[in-house]
Amino acid sequence: MKNLGNMLKQAQQMQSKMAEMQAKLEAATMDGAAGGGMVKVTLSGKGDLRRVAIDPSLMVAEDREVLEDLLVAAHADAKAKVEAMMAEEMSQATSGLNIPGGLPGGFKLPF
Repeated sequence: MKNLGNMLKQAQQMQSKMAEMQAKLEAATMDGAAGGGMVKVTLSGKGDLRRVAIDPSLMVAEDREVLEDLLVAAHADAKAKVEAMMAEEMSQATSGLNIPGGLPGGFKLPF
């Protein structure tokens, strides 16, 4: 019975840490850039696109494909940073919890 009580306590701790982590992610933003900073995007900690900044020199019809590629690259840069932040937050949220075998394969939090 002691094991069950311990598991329930750990589950409550994890629930509390997850709520803190989600609040932190909602408030966080990550910037990504491409083309030497000529294109910048800002994503929320949950991956929602918040802002796009484009250097005016890229606003010519002939450079449309370059601009499109830079937007994709800047988004990928910001997304990688968001994922790294989420992994770090998850690591902190689950540290000290004795979860046999860790989280099940493919189990990604918070979404």
